Amino acid sequence: MAQAPDAPAAGDRVAAGSAAATGASGRKVPRYVSLKASRVNLRKGPGMDYPTAWVFRRAGLPVEVVREYARWREVRDAEGTTGWVSRSLLSARRTGQIAPWSIKAGQDVPQMTLRSRQSDTSRAVAIVEAGVIADLHACDGTWCRVSVASYRGFIRQKDIWGIYPDETFD
Repeated sequence: MAQAPDAPAAGDRVAAGSAAATGASGRKVPRYVSLKASRVNLRKGPGMDYPTAWVFRRAGLPVEVVREYARWREVRDAEGTTGWVSRSLLSARRTGQIAPWSIKAGQDVPQMTLRSRQSDTSRAVAIVEAGVIADLHACDGTWCRVSVASYRGFIRQKDIWGIYPDETFD
């Protein structure tokens, strides 16, 4: 398949954790967003002519935009899978996945405690399994205020995939 005119070269990428650059949209790259739909095709290139490499089936899943081209965004999920999706299928709504790196095949799913305050000794609001998606409401660099289903509380920022270690927002 021929590469689209002015399509990004295979080695042209902004590494996660590097200084943020500005993408085609005028927004910083890399950045976290979430999926709008419960079915999103991850394509091998920026366009409908490229084959589908993977299908995401989880609305709200956080993904990292690592590159932009016209109306397409190259994204990466918590497992490191990358591909291209239409920008219309992405939302600026901030979500995070609870400690997805701690899930091991054939083992019980680890659990994390959602706390009532920004303290490891505060009252437990809920116990959530690793891999659960939480809505992120605010993060201060150490703790994030989140909601999971009808539960609201705090979880350590280092235990969430979908926010950078030094990132803060209200």
